[in-house]
Amino acid sequence: MKKRYFIAILFSLAFQYAMACDACEKQQPEITQGLTHGAGPESNWDWVIVAVIAAITLLTLAFSLKYLIKPGEKDNDHIKRTILNH
Repeated sequence: MKKRYFIAILFSLAFQYAMACDACEKQQPEITQGLTHGAGPESNWDWVIVAVIAAITLLTLAFSLKYLIKPGEKDNDHIKRTILNH
C-alpha cells in the first residue's frame, strides 16, 4: 500500500513539472499553450515535422495493436507453438 501512495505522489509531482511555466506558456501558440516548454514553432516546417512524427506514432500504435490482437500465424510448426503447447 505504501508503494501505491509513493507512486501516486511521484506521478502528481512529475505531472506538475511536465507542464509549461508561465513564461513559456506566453510564448507558445494557442494550440500548444500549457503543454511544452520553450519558444513556439518558428516556421511552418516545425509543424510539418510534428505532424509527420505524430503520424508515424499513430501508425506504429495501430500496427502494434493489430499484431498483438491478431498475429496471423496459423502454422502448426510456428515457433510460438512450442511455448503454447508446452
